[in-house]
Amino acid sequence: MSLSDTLLVKTLGQQPYEPVWQAMQSFTEQRTSQTLDEIWLLEHDPVFTLGRNAKKEHILNAGDIPIIEIDRGGQVTYHGPGQLIVYLMIDIKRRALGVRKLVTLIEQSIISTLNEYQLNARAKQQAPGVYIGDAKIAALGLRIKKGCSFHGLSLNLSMNLTPFKQINPCGYKELEVVQLSDYIEDVELSKVQQQVIFYLSKNLDYKKVIVKDEYTEQLTKGF
Repeated sequence: MSLSDTLLVKTLGQQPYEPVWQAMQSFTEQRTSQTLDEIWLLEHDPVFTLGRNAKKEHILNAGDIPIIEIDRGGQVTYHGPGQLIVYLMIDIKRRALGVRKLVTLIEQSIISTLNEYQLNARAKQQAPGVYIGDAKIAALGLRIKKGCSFHGLSLNLSMNLTPFKQINPCGYKELEVVQLSDYIEDVELSKVQQQVIFYLSKNLDYKKVIVKDEYTEQLTKGF
């Protein structure tokens, strides 16, 4: 089995945004043709992030939530506890994937996960992410460098949605934002993580998945 067939999954717990962002950048800069692809699963402390082309006027009222300008695509979004973050460090050149195809496979993986809960989710061609009706439940923003992806997606599970009313989510005025707990009573983070990884690894065609709990170790050693 080749390196390209193996995926390493790391669970990182709840983390502040900037150290993880910097770790993604470092990982991408330092990786080689022999580096395993990785997916990081985590939650973030409350933060608004602005993509490279984001307009600051889409932040209506930040309040006391930090604003960080970052290097992914897309507009403004919110991250906070109760939202599953999935960062994908994928060598798309090695996997013979174009950016559009990668986005589609990520969206399909989230749609399949939500189908497990009898939810009819869908993607929109001109507005990346996953929707239930016209309401957004998952946002997606990537950066490609050296033929490799980083950043990824956020899936709303059971969180405080109020900060989304303080912005135009993803640059869309009055876009409704929903979460899994709006539709089911008991949301289990670990279960959703397993489902997301199952569909991502299947759709991205990995033959072997290694799951590593980095949460305790990384507190002292970094990512």
